[in-house]
Amino acid sequence: MKAAIRKSKKDKTNHLLKSIPFFEGLSDKEFSELSHIFIEKHFSRNKIILLEEDTLNYMYVILSGKVKVVHSGLDGKEHIVAIHKKGDFFGEMALLDGKTSPASVIALEETHIVIISKKDFEDYLLKNEKVAKQAILILCSRLREAWMMIKVLSLPNAESRVRAVLRIISGYYGYKDARGTVISSKFTHQNIADYSHLARETVTRLMNRFIKDGEIEIIENRDIVLKPLFLEKSLVL
Repeated sequence: MKAAIRKSKKDKTNHLLKSIPFFEGLSDKEFSELSHIFIEKHFSRNKIILLEEDTLNYMYVILSGKVKVVHSGLDGKEHIVAIHKKGDFFGEMALLDGKTSPASVIALEETHIVIISKKDFEDYLLKNEKVAKQAILILCSRLREAWMMIKVLSLPNAESRVRAVLRIISGYYGYKDARGTVISSKFTHQNIADYSHLARETVTRLMNRFIKDGEIEIIENRDIVLKPLFLEKSLVL
């Protein structure tokens, strides 16, 4: 029974890993030859997964859970650079250019990840032509994400920033139904504030106003519904 459970978990892990861009173009045989480089780790909520000085050594793939990538400013405040969920991966840029990323990675909830060392990345992944081509596409995607966050921070006022952040989040975690666009992950006011580089009190005031004006709704499990009126009033970046 235990062997069957372990096999089932391994099959699920492999299925998820094969779905991420680095590996999706590999044949079953090519992927199987790489399986020995994957190291699984578990982290409980609020545990640090990755410090700035660690980014030279590993890339990570999220098998379950959710993490935040944060940067601490000179004022000591924590600013969210990105939030990653199941199936997302990070740390590959530092392995490619040999430079550390100015951010740490923290588990937002119970999180299960796979890590790949720099040596294995260079020895087994970059030498594979299919993986190398995917790496170029991934770097282009990361660049677009960075441009998006620069646009958010360049917006003229707090309301514009919060609206933009909610739209970006809905693109990653949202689905549409008769009510509007539902953000299905539990984002707190503090998460939104960190993402938009604002005070939590400012975000709370704006969220309460959006609710009062009928632009958003908080439903079961603290999911956020962006109503059509909200989307009409919010800037598309």
